[in-house]
Amino acid sequence: MAPRGLTAVPAHPEAAGPRPAILVLPGGGYARQADHEAEPVAEWLASLGIHAFVLRYRVAPHRHPAPLEDAKEAMLYIRSGQHGLAVDPDRVGVLGFSAGGHLAATLSTAAATGNPGLDLPAAVPDLTVLCYPVASLTHETHQGSVANLLGDAPPSNLLAALSAELNVTPGTPPAFLWHTADDEAVPVSNSLNYARALFAAGVQAELHVFPQGRHGLGLAPGEAGPEQWTSLCAAWLERAGWADSRAVAAAASQR
Repeated sequence: MAPRGLTAVPAHPEAAGPRPAILVLPGGGYARQADHEAEPVAEWLASLGIHAFVLRYRVAPHRHPAPLEDAKEAMLYIRSGQHGLAVDPDRVGVLGFSAGGHLAATLSTAAATGNPGLDLPAAVPDLTVLCYPVASLTHETHQGSVANLLGDAPPSNLLAALSAELNVTPGTPPAFLWHTADDEAVPVSNSLNYARALFAAGVQAELHVFPQGRHGLGLAPGEAGPEQWTSLCAAWLERAGWADSRAVAAAASQR
């Protein structure tokens, strides 16, 4: 049985053998789910030959660890193959926006839920895509996300445990990140500091900072600068051996 709130969007191009899969985590400040960061993104991934799974994880009034539990349960389910899609269990990644980016980053840095049935190595993704993420809860963070996830006056040790840039290790998965320099909701330092931590740990990462663009752009169609992120990410996924080369070339020719 599929976990609550999880829907699958199978890869479009016909390809022999198991395909990679990516879990999509829309943003919304841990208060709601942003629809434009959900199925449209999954359809884009599917067009690259990647199975996509959209998770509408629990948000306020639910608190931590509920969203993280949902994300780990989804990761384990995707690897299990119980959904019936031909997924390569060694190539399961995560893509998150804003607060969903925070969830993706804490998933990637093996933040604990306290449930030994979920806090497993298999719940950590093999690859991470972070789109204007709330990566930190301790430095230039999005206070609305903090309040919705942890309530008022959370303890400092919990804030540190859920600040991804403080918990990167050499085993943290490679990441692609993008942000806009003038993001007024989630400062660009969130992406900069997470990328810096990855580089320091010897983890491969690619970071793109566009000069302008409001928060919450999603796929960013028609937005000069940020609209490039999907082609840049597709090329990164292709180099990693995840995206279908023909699909990436076809998408590039249509731009």
